Amino acid sequence: MTSVFDLAPEAPVVPVVVIEDAADAVPLARALVAGGLPLIEVTLRTPAALDALRAIADGVPEAVVGAGTVVSAAGVADAVGAGARFLVSPGWTGRLLGAMRESGVPFLPGVSTVSEVVALLEQGVDAMKFFPAEAAGGVPYLKSLAGPLPQARFCPTGGVSAASAPAYLALPNVGCVGGTWMLPPDALAARDWARVESLARGTAALRAPVSGR
Repeated sequence: MTSVFDLAPEAPVVPVVVIEDAADAVPLARALVAGGLPLIEVTLRTPAALDALRAIADGVPEAVVGAGTVVSAAGVADAVGAGARFLVSPGWTGRLLGAMRESGVPFLPGVSTVSEVVALLEQGVDAMKFFPAEAAGGVPYLKSLAGPLPQARFCPTGGVSAASAPAYLALPNVGCVGGTWMLPPDALAARDWARVESLARGTAALRAPVSGR
């Protein structure tokens, strides 16, 4: 199966989007895509989330839209039915993992401990979300996993910022990072899509420092 990391290889950051009004979904997604961030995670945290996901899938074909905060088999079915092209969970259980496998789309089950990583590797899953990244140990923690578990690759999310993202991206076991800094609440409240596009463009230019490669 295609990995989430393969969906938009030129976009190192996945915007983690919370949408309160589905009418904002298409202009928001267009701003992110125009800024160079086509891989968009719409979190299933609001009543508008599935409608927003569906609107982006239908109205912004150049976006690669997925669903985040997927925590149940029903959530998997709802998200894929709304057009999600990938799935992200903050954690995982056997039932949730099975549903994500059966969905036919790439997925990132969430982990925060070595045991959870090893358990997923035993299941043949090597692409994971590291969450909550900063609270769970951040860059030093992931760096320490690269030696004993080099086959595991991560998308750190949770507290990642424009300042810390390059350090994460410098790690050999990080495929991308997730964040919200390109979506400041005041810009979203004002529907200032031009500002979102500008911040997305700056974010898309982020790369790991050369010395970290």
